[in-house]
Amino acid sequence: METLNHYRQLIRQILTEHARVPYSYGEIKSVTVFDAESDHYLLMAIGWEDHAHVHDCMIHVDIIDGKFWIQYDGTEYGIARELSDAGVPKDHIVLGFNSPELRKYTEYAAA
Repeated sequence: METLNHYRQLIRQILTEHARVPYSYGEIKSVTVFDAESDHYLLMAIGWEDHAHVHDCMIHVDIIDGKFWIQYDGTEYGIARELSDAGVPKDHIVLGFNSPELRKYTEYAAA
C-alpha cells in the first residue's frame, strides 16, 4: 500500500508541474483531473484558440495492479521517462497506448 500511495503522489506531482507551464498561444489553461479512488490521472488543455474551442487530453495515466499504465502521452520528453527518472522501475510502467504485441519490444513492462 505504501508503494501505491507513493505512486499516486508522484503522478499528481508530475501532472501538476506540467499544468503550471503556460500556453504561449490562445486562452488555454491546463487542468489536472485526479480520480484517486479509481486511479485515473489526466492533464487536459481547455480554452480557446482564435474562434476554436480547445478540449484535449494531453496526458492520461492509470494505475492498474500497482503499475503505471500510460494510456496517452502528448509530451515531448515522455511521462514514462519522467517516471523512470523519478525512480519508478521500468517493469512498473506499461505503455498502454502500444498494442500488447508491440509492448514486449519496449524497455518497459508488457503488462
